[in-house]
Amino acid sequence: MSGPKNLKDLFIHTLKDVYYAEKQLLKALPKMEAKATDASLKKGFKLHQKETEKHIDRLEKVFKICGVKAAGKKCPAIDGIIEEANDIMSETKDGVTRDAAIVAAAQAAEHYEIARYGSLIAWAQRLGLDEAKNVLRDTLAEEKDTDSKLTRLAEDKLNKKAKA
Repeated sequence: MSGPKNLKDLFIHTLKDVYYAEKQLLKALPKMEAKATDASLKKGFKLHQKETEKHIDRLEKVFKICGVKAAGKKCPAIDGIIEEANDIMSETKDGVTRDAAIVAAAQAAEHYEIARYGSLIAWAQRLGLDEAKNVLRDTLAEEKDTDSKLTRLAEDKLNKKAKA
């Protein structure tokens, strides 16, 4: 297939991209939880796994709304973010410092998702896909909430505990 020819094609292309990303993150989250030492961080990753499963279900609903089979499209951006997270987790021996690094890696993934969902919502609005827009908004709100929780955890606790 050649590149998107119109906004609907771009919407579906990006939907496939974020579907792939969510599935890859679902695989990565247990590894991040296992490498984390802070109990709050571990708990947050466990919770976000459940949310990510809901995000995948919602994306499948959007595919259905659009009359398209749910399928992912390889996304080098999320693959790179996950690879970088794996590298920093394996290279950082000090647990508290590793926790700070894990939060930064998780936020890179969240920011990517926030950007993708924001675009999808704007395009759904333009395309008159109101039901899809509303489904995507629910996920965007959860992604933003996760990012805020990670920021608070890092600023209020983890960064302060890490050796300067």
